[in-house]
Amino acid sequence: MNAGEAELTSYTVDPWDPGYGVARGDELDGRESSARLELDLERKAADWRPVSPAGGALPGSVLFLDGVRRIDARVWVHGQGPEPLPGVVASLAAGLVCCDGTARIVDVRVDRGLYAAVGGDIETRHARYRFHRTSGGLDKLTLGVQGRLAALEVELASAWRQQSDVEDDLLVVDGPLRGRTHLARTVGYVKTHQKSYLGPEQAAVVADLAPGQRSPVFGMGTSWERKSWYLRLPGSSRAPWSAVVRLECSADLPDEDAVALADVTARVLPGLASSPHKDPRAPQNLVPIGGLERQLRHRLGDAALLYRSLRSAMSA
Repeated sequence: MNAGEAELTSYTVDPWDPGYGVARGDELDGRESSARLELDLERKAADWRPVSPAGGALPGSVLFLDGVRRIDARVWVHGQGPEPLPGVVASLAAGLVCCDGTARIVDVRVDRGLYAAVGGDIETRHARYRFHRTSGGLDKLTLGVQGRLAALEVELASAWRQQSDVEDDLLVVDGPLRGRTHLARTVGYVKTHQKSYLGPEQAAVVADLAPGQRSPVFGMGTSWERKSWYLRLPGSSRAPWSAVVRLECSADLPDEDAVALADVTARVLPGLASSPHKDPRAPQNLVPIGGLERQLRHRLGDAALLYRSLRSAMSA
């Protein structure tokens, strides 16, 4: 590089830790998303501009729901057929954080299972893995594990709400809301952007968001329908779409209720953004989610120990 080029070139290091992949994928590669969009839901697409949230009552508590999974072993199940069938042995953990002035973990559940077309429970020295009938190759087995984790998260959130006396809480699910859209007062919280759903004009509005501002709410359909919006958290840099997250709610929610929910998230979530010196995925990995993830990974147990006990049990 010569001196002239150096004078014209500047650089921005993306604050997102590369060990976690990318916070924003290659969205400007010219490919159009196959998502069906309804951009005129809150305001006309031509009139899109950054939205500052309206005032109003805040939820009595904010709940954060997250889960982690780990494949403890891949196995072959020998049944009645001529060929052994593949199986996956996995450990899951789901947890719930309640923020109502203080943040505390109110429930954690650990679930261990064997996912295969045939088989039974596996009892080891250190854990019991319950059998979940799941047919197919590795992709289908992995989907079975993910489906069980989503069900575990729903069970946990529903149990808490049944015994809680707070009727105006907000439940934030870490990740897409798919499979959990039936939960009331619930949003999915998507930290990374692997696809560009918006056209250039609307994407430019997202890029112009100030911390605490959101995009207009829009409808989006892929293999499932939802309503969505983008929100910028504090702590942004010059990196493209830095500190921007996407939120989504059920497509069945009336438009005015979805807009009100979007405003609530824009008022509540920025204050919970993480700091780079504490979290390598700051600011998108909210403080309650980061703390919960650490606890859940600890609760999964020692992977090497569980693997050894599985091998011992299967060779007995």
